[in-house]
Amino acid sequence: MSNLYSEAYKKSLNDPDGFWGPIAEECHWYKKWDKVLDDSKKPFYRWFTGGEMNTCYNALDFHIDNGNGDKTALIYDSPVTDTKKIYTFSELRDEVAKFAGVLNSMGVEKGDRVIIYMPMIPEAAIAMLGCARIGAVHSVVFGGFAANELATRINDAKPKVIISASCGIEVKKKIPYKPLLDKAIDLSDSKPNSTIIFQRPMETATLQDGRDFDWDLMMSDAKPHDCVPVKATDPLYILYTSGTTGQPKGVVRDNGGHMVALKWTMKAVYNIDEGDVWWAASDIGWVVGHSYIVYAPLFKGAATVMFEGKPVGTPDAGTFWRVISEYKVKAMFTAPTAFRAIKREDPEAKLVKNYDLSNFETLFLAGERTDPDTLHWSERNLKVPVIDHWWQTETGWAIAANCMGIEVFTVKPGSPTKAVPGWDVQVVDPDCKPLPAGQIGAIVVKLPLPPGTLPTLWQNDDRYVKAYLEEFPGYYKTADAGFIDDQGYIYVMSRTDDIINVAGHRLSTGAMEEVLANHPDVAECAVMGVDDQLKGQVPLGFLVLNAGVTRDHAEIVKEAVQMVRDQIGPVAAFKTATVVKRLPKTRSGKILRGTMRSIADKKEYKVPATIDDPVILEEIEESLGKIGYGPQAQ
Repeated sequence: MSNLYSEAYKKSLNDPDGFWGPIAEECHWYKKWDKVLDDSKKPFYRWFTGGEMNTCYNALDFHIDNGNGDKTALIYDSPVTDTKKIYTFSELRDEVAKFAGVLNSMGVEKGDRVIIYMPMIPEAAIAMLGCARIGAVHSVVFGGFAANELATRINDAKPKVIISASCGIEVKKKIPYKPLLDKAIDLSDSKPNSTIIFQRPMETATLQDGRDFDWDLMMSDAKPHDCVPVKATDPLYILYTSGTTGQPKGVVRDNGGHMVALKWTMKAVYNIDEGDVWWAASDIGWVVGHSYIVYAPLFKGAATVMFEGKPVGTPDAGTFWRVISEYKVKAMFTAPTAFRAIKREDPEAKLVKNYDLSNFETLFLAGERTDPDTLHWSERNLKVPVIDHWWQTETGWAIAANCMGIEVFTVKPGSPTKAVPGWDVQVVDPDCKPLPAGQIGAIVVKLPLPPGTLPTLWQNDDRYVKAYLEEFPGYYKTADAGFIDDQGYIYVMSRTDDIINVAGHRLSTGAMEEVLANHPDVAECAVMGVDDQLKGQVPLGFLVLNAGVTRDHAEIVKEAVQMVRDQIGPVAAFKTATVVKRLPKTRSGKILRGTMRSIADKKEYKVPATIDDPVILEEIEESLGKIGYGPQAQ
C-alpha cells in the first residue's frame, strides 16, 4: 500500500526546509536563498529570505530558454464576443515584455503599485505579468466593481498607474468601465499619475488628455523590458478581500514562496504536467484567477484557458463541455455554484452527449462547500473523479485536497479530503483546546503557514495579527468551522458564524443544506440561523428549484422539512423554508447568507459591493415576508 502522501505530509511539518528546499530548486533563481524558512520575527514568518528571482521569468522566459517557446501558453475563448486567440510562450512573453516597457516609460519601477481593473481578456494577464516583470506590485480589482469600492482600493494601494479597458461584457450586456474608473479617481484622495485604457471594439472610452493613454498606441512604440530581479520576500501583488469593518483587507503575496508553492501544486494537487491543457473557470479579479488562471499553470509550463463567459447563457448550459472538448482540457477547476447553474438548466445533462470529453480526467471544485448532490451529479454525467478542495483568498492555494499527483484517496462526499502537505490543520474549541475526531469546532492551522500564503496585510501588520492570529494564539484562524474524522478527512461545514445554537445545541447549517440538496426538485439551497425568542436561533431554509418543476411549492417545502427531520433529527428544529427564484451571491459565486440573515432578523445591512444583482434582495424580502420574517412580514 502506498504511503506517498503520509511521508510527504510528515516531512513537510517536521522538516519544512528539507521538504520545500528541493522543490524550490526546480525554479529559476538569480541568487539562492539564505534560509528556506525564516522564523526570526515570529509571527511574521518568511520563506526563502535572501533569495532573488523574478515571477515573470519563471512563468514565461524560463520555458523559452528551455526550448519550449513554441508550446501553447494561453488560450483565450470568449463566447460573449465570439473571439478566440492562442498565444505561445514566446508570443505571450513578447507582449508582456513590451507592456513592461510601457509601464517603465510611464515611470513605474520596482515596488510601485499598479491597479488593474479589467475584464477577462488576455491584456489583463499581460498587465499582471508585465508588472511582475519589472517588480511592480499589482492589485487586480474585479472588473465592473462599483466606483466607491474601486476608490477604497485606490486609496489603500496608492497606485502610480491604473490599467483598465473600455468595457466588460456580462452575457449580452455591455458594462462601460471608464465612467466607473473616472468616478473612482474623483472619489479618491490618492490620484494615479496616469491610466492605460484598452479600447475594445464594442465600446470606445473617452480619454482625458494628459492622464489617459491608449493601450494600442503605447504598445506600438514600446521597447521590450527585461526581467528585474526582486527579493523572494518582496510583494508580488495585493488582493483585497472583504473585511467585517467594511474596509477591505489587502492580502499580500510574496514573490518567492508564491512561485515555489504554486508550481508544486500543479502536479501535486491537480496532476498537471508540462504541456497539459488546464482550465480554471474563474475571473482574474479573484484569487483563483491569480493563482490558477495566470501564475501556477504558466510556472508549470502548462497551457491555461482564459474564458470570458458564463456556465449558462453563453450560449447554453453546454458551453463548459464545448471548451473542454475543443481544447482537450485535461483538468478543470471551478466553483460548485457553476455546476449547480448547469444542473438547474440541464438536469439530465443532455448537452454533455454532444461533446467529446475523452481527454478530460478530473474536475476540481472549490470556493464553497460542494454539496453531495452536485458532486454525484457531476460524477455521474462526466464520468471522471470530482475533487472538492478547500482554500481561501488568504492562503492562495489549497489547505485540504485529494492530492491527485501524490496519492489518490477515496472521495468522501462533503469532505475536501485531507490536509495538503505543508498545512497542520486542527480543530479547536473557543479556548484553543484540540477537539476529538468528529466534534465540530473552529478549524485552525498551526503556524508557520506554508510558502505562498499571506505574510501580512498591506501596510497593516496589526490588523493581520488581530484578524487572523489573535483569537487562537499560535494558529491561523480560518474562520471556518467543521471537524476532522478518525481517518484525517476534513469536513468544512460552514463559516464559524454559520454554526447556529438551537436551544443549546451547536448545529451546522452546512449539514442541513447537504440534506436539502438531495431533494430531487431542489437545484440550490441555503440555510441560516435566524433569531428566535424561545430557542435563541432556529434554522431557516431557502430553496431554488430545478428548471421545469411545476409541483406545488408548499408540498416541496413540506418534503424538504421532513428530510431534515429524518436525517438530522428533531434537535435541528428545522420547520420553515421558502422557495425563491434565485439566491443572492457575490460575483465569485458565494451565497450571501449573512445578508439574508440580516433581512430575516429585520436588522440593518449594507448591500455588498460584490453582489451580482441587488434586485435579488428585494425578491428575498418579499419571499421572507410571506412566511413571517423580515421587514415585509405579514
